[in-house]
Amino acid sequence: MAEITAQNSQNPFAHNTVNLNKAFILGNVTREPEVRSLPSGQQVTNFGVATNRFYSSTSGEKKQETEFHNVVCFGKLADISSRYLNKGSLVLIEGRIKTRNWVNSTGVKQYKTEIIAETLQLGPRNNGGPSAGSGNYKKSSPMAEEQEQGGQSDIPVIEEDYTPPSTDDISEGDAKTVSFEDNAADEIDVKDIPF
Repeated sequence: MAEITAQNSQNPFAHNTVNLNKAFILGNVTREPEVRSLPSGQQVTNFGVATNRFYSSTSGEKKQETEFHNVVCFGKLADISSRYLNKGSLVLIEGRIKTRNWVNSTGVKQYKTEIIAETLQLGPRNNGGPSAGSGNYKKSSPMAEEQEQGGQSDIPVIEEDYTPPSTDDISEGDAKTVSFEDNAADEIDVKDIPF
């Protein structure tokens, strides 16, 4: 931390300017991602995200306010968003805010504020029928087709009423008995810690 002296007590950040341009949005995609390529060959996608705010008015009436955001993804994020996001998909975007301007064909200066995505997290997949807030991922890979046909997946799906296998299913060579009574710390060997 910088030491504040009498000379710079008016503005402690006079020489060390601190700025932050960060946006987090969690909402639903409002339009299919539009895919383009820059002259360099880098892929770019543009899409919209709607976020909702729920609140109660002073009279106690429940209200909803929707805000629309323009999102731009470059490179790998553009590829992921173009393949897996659809209209209605739930998505979490972390990025920075950028306003660009240009002069249109009639000579009027126009502005557009966008969120330049730095990270993107896909919402839950919709395996059943349509429902609000659930994403419908496009099935474009052989692995996705295999999953659709009932094949195994790298990501296990654990149901809410999941019951782990009983200890009877574990062979005696694999089983270890651990007791946490009295001096449990004495029974733990450092070699048994997996990291």
